[in-house]
Amino acid sequence: MIRQAQKFLDKLELDRTGRPGRSALLANDDRIVGTGADDLCQLGHELLERLNVVAVALVEPALPFADFLIRNAGRAESCLVPRDTETRTFLHDIPFVRHQELATQPADQLARLLGNRKGILVEGLGIIATGAVTPEQAYINVSSIFHSVFVKYLLDILGEKSLSAEEQLALADFQKNWLKPLASDIAFAPAGTLDERAHILDEICRIGRETVRLGLVDSFFGNISLRHQETIYISQTAASLDELEGCIDPVPIDNSSTCGITASSELLAHQKVYAQTGARTLLHGHPKFAVIMSMICETAECPITDCWKDCPHVRQVGTIPIVAGEVGAGGLAERIAPVIGEPGAVMVFGHGVFAIGRDGFRDALAAMIATEEWCRNEYFRRLEANG
Repeated sequence: MIRQAQKFLDKLELDRTGRPGRSALLANDDRIVGTGADDLCQLGHELLERLNVVAVALVEPALPFADFLIRNAGRAESCLVPRDTETRTFLHDIPFVRHQELATQPADQLARLLGNRKGILVEGLGIIATGAVTPEQAYINVSSIFHSVFVKYLLDILGEKSLSAEEQLALADFQKNWLKPLASDIAFAPAGTLDERAHILDEICRIGRETVRLGLVDSFFGNISLRHQETIYISQTAASLDELEGCIDPVPIDNSSTCGITASSELLAHQKVYAQTGARTLLHGHPKFAVIMSMICETAECPITDCWKDCPHVRQVGTIPIVAGEVGAGGLAERIAPVIGEPGAVMVFGHGVFAIGRDGFRDALAAMIATEEWCRNEYFRRLEANG
């Protein structure tokens, strides 16, 4: 259990979610064990004694966006309600505690909030998240909260005319030091070699790892597939894209077997894209700036309130279309396929990017990177124009 905890703490530092040396992950394995910063381990131990969960993670984020959102919230507010897909689907909302509201002995107070939520924010401390059954779930919930806070803060400040000096300095540091170039030097397998099962599985695993390395997904959310003849090789639901070995399902295109039961919840979207475009590969990730830009709509006096689900329009960001629709077997599968073919990528409201490759994964990964890079540049152009 200690090895598992250290593995997930290392991941949080590697993807720059957590500040180096300022995280802890504890698990109840007959007795409470854990690793990380001493003060956070102490609080985590006290929380596990009060909660009916297996694990708890405490992470000081590498970015101060959560504290800024809490400070900017109204006095009557006690939670954040981001509009991205992770929040809607998994988190619902993110309760927070202001620094001055934190009890002298905070474990009871924080345990009450964690009793009915997967995670919370504590001003000056960071993210606390639980894992009901495994330490991995605590890691996933930390990553999802970090992603949602990132998207919400940067989306919110586009509408602000002035930011505090502290926020301006933090944004400058974020842009200069936290963000990294979106470039991949991975050697793609030649299309001609992707006709054997072993080569196909190996290539899917390699591209999954590269997608994670580039920061194009949060925690593990995303999916990947390759079509060969009458079979779609697709990542399983809840599989980590950087650990896909043994987690790829061969699903017959005609659904003549039950292999699709454990496949990604986006299987139907993959099937429809292949049927309508003739593509060979499909990659889906949640690059953060694409998620942000997908939720910016300048339509005046629109009567639609549930934009992520009910918007029938195909909007445009640069050359990339944006559609809406429920994930899984919802309307999303019907709306992606008709528009993805020509541009090679499509953005989904609050959800991320789907990108296709005609022969192998080179085009798919390049399209996702190009989409995120365009969205990043356009975001900062708008932010500068607003300021």
